[in-house]
Amino acid sequence: MTAAFRICVRHAASALVATSLVGLANFTAHAEIVVSANDGKMVLENGSAVVRKQPLPDTVSVIDFTDGALKLLGEVAAPASVVGPPPSVAIAPDGAFALVTGAMKLDPADASKTVPDDKLSVIDLKSSPPKVLATHQAGAGAAGVSINRAGTLALVANRSEGTVSVFAISANALTPAGKIQLGDAKSGPSHAVFSHDGATALVTRDGDSKISLLSVDGTKVEYAKRDLSAGVRPYDIDLTGSAAAVVGNVGAGSGDNDTISLIDMTAKPIRVVTTVSVGQTPEAVKMSPDGSHVAVTVMNGSNKPSASPFFNDFGLLKVYKISGTDLAPVAEARIGHWCQGVVWSKDSRYLVAQCMVENELIAFSFDGKALTRTSTLKLQASPAGIRTAEP
Repeated sequence: MTAAFRICVRHAASALVATSLVGLANFTAHAEIVVSANDGKMVLENGSAVVRKQPLPDTVSVIDFTDGALKLLGEVAAPASVVGPPPSVAIAPDGAFALVTGAMKLDPADASKTVPDDKLSVIDLKSSPPKVLATHQAGAGAAGVSINRAGTLALVANRSEGTVSVFAISANALTPAGKIQLGDAKSGPSHAVFSHDGATALVTRDGDSKISLLSVDGTKVEYAKRDLSAGVRPYDIDLTGSAAAVVGNVGAGSGDNDTISLIDMTAKPIRVVTTVSVGQTPEAVKMSPDGSHVAVTVMNGSNKPSASPFFNDFGLLKVYKISGTDLAPVAEARIGHWCQGVVWSKDSRYLVAQCMVENELIAFSFDGKALTRTSTLKLQASPAGIRTAEP
């Protein structure tokens, strides 16, 4: 990377911060907030993720999507990455700050390549513009991140070293509280979520197709030495209420239909109870806050070379209804290419999906039967991770 190029990137980052002042001036306490982590490094070229010829700064966007209308409030430069599942963002229960991971960075020795990074940024969501309060080191390939409902503990899955990092939280500040070894560097811990009572956590391992259980007691987090088996390469995982969790199994990327699985959190012991096919590569899974539905972003071959027999010129947003331990398809809509995360509004009436190729967020309304597009928002860097403050 040349000196001139580094200056250009710094200027671009400064411009993002300056322009965000206008958006956050209109912030209101009742606005419903989405935080998007945007990767400025990577682009999709005929089915291959490669470094942009002129990389942009990674950014974190604060977005209002009250009543399904997307509005950019502000942005700040901070490490982000498309590598890893879309919950590379977590928001504190009180909405005061967000945690954002950056799994990959440009290789200092060769700017045309990326190497694992360990960054965990604390983003102040109440300041105008948003700002980075602190930067911590998690582990190599820091990916999925979650905060417990008490707001006292965070977990970061480190994909490139087989570990989970633990951070204690007090007064919006993080303190490292240990690291848990789950497997070797190829086990690929991808995302960790807390149970509703905070006493258990589930960690997906897409490298060796396991879901590991952790026990949680205060800041003491331990591997419970028990693993669940859901499908090939469990990746994203979500848990909204106390009854069930849902996991997306991304498969081998060979054109086969892949799956999502429901985990019964009330069973003794906890177990996988249902698995259904959803299409090629379920990138993100997200349960509605009322616990009645699951949204899934499905690559649908949109990330494959155009000459591939498995290529489709669009991705899919699908919604499934949860009925006890059953999953039934309810609605679907076409979205863009190489699409990443999805989140629900607090009232379970709206959804927002991210698409990397289009640099776009797409909002939909959902009436229990159908998805209807309500608005879109273009971003400069490509949206790769997303979260709301969760119930």
